[in-house]
Amino acid sequence: MKLITIFLIAVSLAMDAFAVSISNGVCTRGFGKKDAVRQAAFFGGFQFIMPVIGWFLGCSVKTYIEAVDHWIAFLLLLIIGGNMIYGSIKGGEDDNSCSTSLTNKMLFLQAIATSIDALAVGISFAILDVNILEAGIIIGVVSFVISCLGAYAGKYLGDKLQSKAEIIGGVVLILIGTKILLEHTLLGVG
Repeated sequence: MKLITIFLIAVSLAMDAFAVSISNGVCTRGFGKKDAVRQAAFFGGFQFIMPVIGWFLGCSVKTYIEAVDHWIAFLLLLIIGGNMIYGSIKGGEDDNSCSTSLTNKMLFLQAIATSIDALAVGISFAILDVNILEAGIIIGVVSFVISCLGAYAGKYLGDKLQSKAEIIGGVVLILIGTKILLEHTLLGVG
């Protein structure tokens, strides 16, 4: 497989992480460079490791993973997004800024949810006999960079939309999960 093809796959896989990064940048009070890098490290790390795991799993579990990956991603993003919306509504009218903290647990769950498709791609790479170390590094680095860009875009938007940022972020996560679910169940994508 050509490097340009792997790069385009990497960009495609990073789009969910990009959208979640925007949401985190919007909704995290005091979001800064350290948060952006930590978030990008989670997303890039999982985008690296999931195709590697998928590659090792190989063809034997391909059908099983493809059957449930969209449900796992949907449920994780629904829970995270729902909690963000609930926290914003429960926070009271006096709170004009997001109260979401960017915990390692939250980043871990988001990283899993946004990298499930990379696991399936890794299985495909095993079938196609792709150099998984090279592909994994490209996917991880691209996801890291795109996640940083998304985080800064979200931070900018968060400064402009403080009062509604957490609700917007939660809705974005739920919409991403719904998009993944619909693509896999109705459109047969993935």
